[in-house]
Amino acid sequence: MKNVAIHRLENELLSVGIKSIGAELCSIVNKLNGKEYIWQGDPAFWASHAPVLFPIIGALKNDTYFFEGKEYHLPKHGFFRNNEAVTLKRQAKDHLTFSLKYSEDTLTNYPFKFEMEISFTLKEKTLEVKHTVFNLDDKPIYFSIGGHPAFNAPIFPGETYEDYYLEFDQDMELQSATLSEGGLISSVSKSVLENENKIHLKKDLFKNDALIFQDIPSKEVSLNSKNSGRILTVNYTDFKNLGIWAKPNAPYVCIEPWLGIADLENTDQDLKNKKGINKLMPTQIFSATNSIKIA
Repeated sequence: MKNVAIHRLENELLSVGIKSIGAELCSIVNKLNGKEYIWQGDPAFWASHAPVLFPIIGALKNDTYFFEGKEYHLPKHGFFRNNEAVTLKRQAKDHLTFSLKYSEDTLTNYPFKFEMEISFTLKEKTLEVKHTVFNLDDKPIYFSIGGHPAFNAPIFPGETYEDYYLEFDQDMELQSATLSEGGLISSVSKSVLENENKIHLKKDLFKNDALIFQDIPSKEVSLNSKNSGRILTVNYTDFKNLGIWAKPNAPYVCIEPWLGIADLENTDQDLKNKKGINKLMPTQIFSATNSIKIA
């Protein structure tokens, strides 16, 4: 792997780092308290920070899909993450835009001509993350897209993981899809909230993998400490689904805005029929933005 450059956005409140490879957010430091809010990728648990998910989210059945009768293969979460072909396209004091365009390499297992941009804009204590897809093809293109940011929990000395909880912007009846051993969405769901708005973090909360909320009514969730108050807030107004995940016993939590989900167990593996897939017509442009606000 080539050397990884860290591109930075900075103001008087925050310092933000984004890796050149895969345009992966790898640091948000609060200058007022000196604390790092992004998980630093300890490989003993999970070596990533905040991978970008494109053109699929989660796993495909047997890593395989079909499009117009032909068979293709993609790894879990697609090929944008850890991709050395991602380039820095635009740069300003408060703004960075990265791009990945189709190539002979991508066309082998994703038969669409596209450009995908991800932009980071720093406004006071808020980082806006905008995903933009351009259809450069003469046919519709199909894709899923999303984020996977991991946040340190706990942040402050003397706190434990169990001191932290997620608080949504409204009370909800919330069911989580459950995953099969192969990472596919099963027909079984489980109740997570019953007219409530808080999920308390526990070391075994993710023993059966991620919590997956489809068509979630809420569009904002905060990570809070019962000792230190609000830590940060993620807004995902443009996203239909939300994943919450961590490796068991790891001191972080991922808050993942998604447009798309893993394959269903009973999928026919036709990309056009994939649940949650987005369809973009020729010459059209798609965009979806989420934000991270440090308290």
